[in-house]
Amino acid sequence: MKLKNTIGLVLHSCLIFVCTVQLYSQTIYLHCGNLVNVNSGKVEPGMTLVVEQKKIREVLHGYVDPPASAKLIDLKDKTVMPGWIDMHVHIESVIERGSYINRFTLSESDVAYLAASFGEKTLLAGFTTVRELGGTGVNVAYKNAILKGLATGPRIYTSFKAISSTGGHGDQTSGAKKGIYNAPGPESGVANSPDECRKAVRQMLKDGADVIKVTATGGVTSLTRDGSRPQFSQEELNAIVETARDYGVHVAAHAHGDEGIRRAILAGVTTIEHGSQMTDSTMDLLVRKGVYYVPTLTAGMSVSDSARIPGFFPEMVRVKAIETGRLIRNVFEKLVKKGARIAFGTDAGVFPHGKNGLEFQYMHELGMSPMDCIRAATVINASILGISDQTGSLEAGKFADIVAVEGDAMRDFNRIQQVRFVMKEGRIYRHD
Repeated sequence: MKLKNTIGLVLHSCLIFVCTVQLYSQTIYLHCGNLVNVNSGKVEPGMTLVVEQKKIREVLHGYVDPPASAKLIDLKDKTVMPGWIDMHVHIESVIERGSYINRFTLSESDVAYLAASFGEKTLLAGFTTVRELGGTGVNVAYKNAILKGLATGPRIYTSFKAISSTGGHGDQTSGAKKGIYNAPGPESGVANSPDECRKAVRQMLKDGADVIKVTATGGVTSLTRDGSRPQFSQEELNAIVETARDYGVHVAAHAHGDEGIRRAILAGVTTIEHGSQMTDSTMDLLVRKGVYYVPTLTAGMSVSDSARIPGFFPEMVRVKAIETGRLIRNVFEKLVKKGARIAFGTDAGVFPHGKNGLEFQYMHELGMSPMDCIRAATVINASILGISDQTGSLEAGKFADIVAVEGDAMRDFNRIQQVRFVMKEGRIYRHD
């Protein structure tokens, strides 16, 4: 059965490759019923996008007829917008009942095939770019395979592995008996002093990281006792951010507890992930410092729901997970009212890949307008990643990363998850 599934995945990827190559060299005209302009914050009806090779050649008013040599795609009954960017995914894995044993049973080859499957689901769901925040190292190989055209998936910016303290949320040897693993050090992302933190940052970058992730506090899904206490000193966090800044990359801080969040903000991180126990005073600090908040609402709701299923999580995790969704919702609502910078990120892998679009629903339900939700997943995230000149908006000269959803999604935002068309760099991967 495993061989059969592998062959099926390879054949499916080959079919996508053949179908997209046929159109890749052809100029494509897209007639767009409603075009979302994320720069102006307006929806422009009756527009035409002209795609040539990987990029948008023109954005034209009205439905412009293509020349005979070009292909026409009719999206007149769709809402068309830039390809989405998810700022927090784990592309190598997914948490399911019994999945905690996978790190002892799966080989790197197994993980690679899983990553390819999860990446394809993510792309077909409309996410043409992701920030991948920590895995085993397969994430870098998969990123490179996509860049070389050897695999199908979103554009990936990865942290390689998360930087953690010994026994912290990112220490992948936690929960294992002694003797199975050697004691991890900076080369594996485990650091316990400012000097080791600097070494860990440099090692992650050497191994292919595009961004640095630090687990500033405990976490929910790890096999560690406390999910809220700080796990790095201020000096250690300062060393991580300063070193990353010297190399021209930003730092994302996984953080649930308030003290760890405050330390990460003071250190100068670019994003706070989760932030479930952030107090009002720390929220105000985050707003003053201009730090982005990545809420991961979908993951919070998912783990809270799963914690109510008997036996889904180990007991140590279940206790932490049960209230996470409620806590993150409360923090998100307050930060929206305070005018915080919100970035779109889901923590996919904590819940099934391909369902990333649920985040739009939760963000809207908790106070964000449809346009602000879309901007968070496009132009804002592109700015954080430093790729605004390449993607994040539908403009001439940028990559043709395009998503279309059913009907008028700005009037009925539930339609945002009804993805019907996905193009990445001029190649069509989905056209229902």
